Amino acid sequence: MGRLFGTDGVRGCAGTHLTARLAFDLGIASAKTLTKSYDKPVVLIGMDTRISCEMLVAALTAGICSVGVDVYNAGVVPTPAVAYLVRKYGFSAGIMVSASHNAFDDNGIKFYNGQGLKLSDEIENEIETAIGADVQQAAGADIGRVYESDTAIADYAEFLHTETNTNLTGLKIALDCANGATYIAAPHVFGLLDADISIIANMPDGVNINKDCGSTHISALAKYVKGGNFDIGFAFDGDGDRCFAVDENGDIIDGDMIMAIIGKHWKEEGLLAKDTIVATVMSNLGFFQDAEKAGINVEQAKVGDRYVMEKMMEGGFSLGGEQSGHIICLNHHTSGDGILAAIVLASIVKETGKPLSQLNTMKLMPQVLKNAKISNNVKDEVLADEAIKAEIAAIEAKYDGNGRVLIRPSGTEPLVRVMIEGNDIDEITADAARLAQMMEGYIK
Repeated sequence: MGRLFGTDGVRGCAGTHLTARLAFDLGIASAKTLTKSYDKPVVLIGMDTRISCEMLVAALTAGICSVGVDVYNAGVVPTPAVAYLVRKYGFSAGIMVSASHNAFDDNGIKFYNGQGLKLSDEIENEIETAIGADVQQAAGADIGRVYESDTAIADYAEFLHTETNTNLTGLKIALDCANGATYIAAPHVFGLLDADISIIANMPDGVNINKDCGSTHISALAKYVKGGNFDIGFAFDGDGDRCFAVDENGDIIDGDMIMAIIGKHWKEEGLLAKDTIVATVMSNLGFFQDAEKAGINVEQAKVGDRYVMEKMMEGGFSLGGEQSGHIICLNHHTSGDGILAAIVLASIVKETGKPLSQLNTMKLMPQVLKNAKISNNVKDEVLADEAIKAEIAAIEAKYDGNGRVLIRPSGTEPLVRVMIEGNDIDEITADAARLAQMMEGYIK
């Protein structure tokens, strides 16, 4: 069996890979690992809207309580709300049940420590090692209790309202809540900020999360914004830790562009710590070029928002994120937060009086991303194959100095991602498709 934890917690098809039994075992192992230094440990659990969440939360809760640890159930809340509430109320740990941008039949379990931070690889390994180990079961009055939190969203919304200290009166904003974890929280927050809001994809039914909506299917929001005379639109992913924007013309503003806009504004305001943004190797070359023109340094982290966060904390930086829409404003919060990023971007539009289309000066280098569907247990084999290695080397040589090639196994899905940047969109599309097809056709 390979490593259980991926780039962002434990994730898989609910009921087959991510079973109630596995969730129960993870509840026990995480409780014993993450709460051992607390006299009266309590774990906070939140979830998104997918149909399997209640099953998995129940199983996690049973496991945690079976070893004498109490649970507070926050219900449907964004992932960054869990990170905040852990800090606010001094919980021993936090858990979010969500598969983020994935379809409804997947689910995942993300863990936070008592500081509201995602776990290091070392702590994740410790939890994996603890699964199935003999543990002392609680009995009698020592069994953990379960409490329901009825203030989670209100607490989180007030935090964002107070922390950003802004007012968005006069801005007409469209919100796409992906039928996910932001469907209550985002309207609540933007209501506190006095924005004129319209909302789509805010009627979850357990199976429509991320379906033709949200940050991974942003064309619906783009069409809605373009036809509705909006100043700006925001699309969140299923658990609310990502955000894409749409400008007043319906053009998409991705995570790189959001970071560039915020970074340049913060640099002018003296808020960009060390004049540096932390990004990943997946960021577009246009982002690096735009930052260089603005006199902004870019530090690169491994793909995954927790690795971005680690580098930010190590270097004392205030802004970081990913092209995929994870934006971390560390001067405000210890988590990537789609709603927070949206507020910051909207406040720049209002403060400058400029439409978002004018604030976005980043020029995208044509980029193609193809996903080769490959089982997790043969990813390493495929990438070690001599013929595939030779083809990758040939493509890299072709674009050396005129583009970029990045081959990356997904940490959350059975995929190998093939990304190529270059001047000719047709050429890079053909090369990426050919390499992905070659990988999928690999037979040992």
